[in-house]
Amino acid sequence: MPRTSSKRIPLLLAALVIIAVIVALGARNGRDRGTEVSTSRPVHQDLSAWVSSNGKVEPIEQHVLQAQLTGFIEKLYVKEGQAVSAGQTLATIDTRELRTDLTHARETLSLAESDQQLAHSGGSPVETAQIESDLMKANAEITRLQNEYDRAERLFSKNAGTKQEVDQAKTELDRAKRDRLTIEEKKKARTQSLKLDSERAGGRVEDARITIRAIEAKLNTADIKAPVSGIIYSLPARAGVFVHTGDTIAELADLKRVRIRAFVDEPELGSLSAGQPVEITWDATPNRKWPGQVEQLPKAVVARGSRSVGEVLCSVDNNDLQLLPNVNVNVRIRTAEHDKVLAIPRGAVRTDGDKRFVFVVDQDKLRRQEVSLGISNATMYEVLGGIRETDVLALAGPTEFQEGMIVTVKEQQ
Repeated sequence: MPRTSSKRIPLLLAALVIIAVIVALGARNGRDRGTEVSTSRPVHQDLSAWVSSNGKVEPIEQHVLQAQLTGFIEKLYVKEGQAVSAGQTLATIDTRELRTDLTHARETLSLAESDQQLAHSGGSPVETAQIESDLMKANAEITRLQNEYDRAERLFSKNAGTKQEVDQAKTELDRAKRDRLTIEEKKKARTQSLKLDSERAGGRVEDARITIRAIEAKLNTADIKAPVSGIIYSLPARAGVFVHTGDTIAELADLKRVRIRAFVDEPELGSLSAGQPVEITWDATPNRKWPGQVEQLPKAVVARGSRSVGEVLCSVDNNDLQLLPNVNVNVRIRTAEHDKVLAIPRGAVRTDGDKRFVFVVDQDKLRRQEVSLGISNATMYEVLGGIRETDVLALAGPTEFQEGMIVTVKEQQ
């Protein structure tokens, strides 16, 4: 048994040696063949640079129609999405309570005007006639007593009458004059009272007229009308619903004239300028694009969630009325366009600090070559210098490239 084992050991060692030789030869052949890489050549093509972001559609001239009085919506004449003309009635608010208030205000005005007219005309005719009658009687009484007093003095001067008769006549005359003065003061006080009554009635007249004008103005707003022609793109109102002054009834705009508020990240704002072409897409209609252009650049950068953005206003053609206010859209702004430039794939470009370089396949070896680049899009860079049209460039792969690495070019499919 030991003799058999000793004979197998040399055979096993020989097999291991043969396997090692085969592996070594395979490894050598692999090194000789080099790392397989995909390559690309520079090409001449038109190249455009774009800034991509998101945005929101908003009308240029938005009209928010609000209730100008409190009450129930009596009638609703339109539907959301409906086109309306300027002056068309959209809804009516119930005004029965207001009309009751208007009737009361007009009754108050009528009473106040009557009181004012009465005060202007001198008050109650009965009271006026009574005062004038009392004044006439007082004057007549004074005239009579004055004559009696004069007669008593003449008789006394001729020793035909007594001093007591003169004093008695004088007392009666003075009493009559005091009575007339009382009547005159009453007349004066009544005149002043009538003036105050007239002023108060005038105040009530003016207040009633103001109230009537205010109610009539509210009644005129009961019919909510379209200020311009356009599309009802929002209609929160419903027939029979109670609304308060200031509640939104409808939102109206000419949707042929809308704009996009694009939210562009701060680092990309420097490449934007007014007039640049804009391309709008909406996920709800994936096969549709809307052209536009940059109208206004932001004056400040604002926080939007975790982003710092500038709000760029873009005009857009919406003649088919498909873009609706407040919908979220995708925005692409073309910042540059160069014709027939030398371009290379992004996958061929590497970065070292602020330098850009590529690996050129030169006689089955990689040679690092710095390049100067211009504009770019999602797949290509413009080449300004550093390589020629005939250079073969190694594209990034699973293996990290090194200067002088031996490579073999992968066959193009």
